Amino acid sequence: MSERGVRLYTRLPMLRAERAMSRRELADALEVHYQTIGYIERGEYMPSMEIGLKAAALFGLPVEAIFSLEPFPTLDEAALVRKASG
Repeated sequence: MSERGVRLYTRLPMLRAERAMSRRELADALEVHYQTIGYIERGEYMPSMEIGLKAAALFGLPVEAIFSLEPFPTLDEAALVRKASG
């Protein structure tokens, strides 16, 4: 949790796993220290706008698909919503 008491949720671990990318590789791509990635993934560090935008560009996703102030729905919940509306 950040020093302001705001929790940031992230999909970075899932995105890294899908791409077989290590924390160090992601850190190099985002031009940060590899430990910073761990802090972000554990919710111990609030990334800057620059890091968020670089991550979005790297993964080809909108920032809000990677970071959120609300918990992301589980993949099961997301699949159920699509099935019900489709």
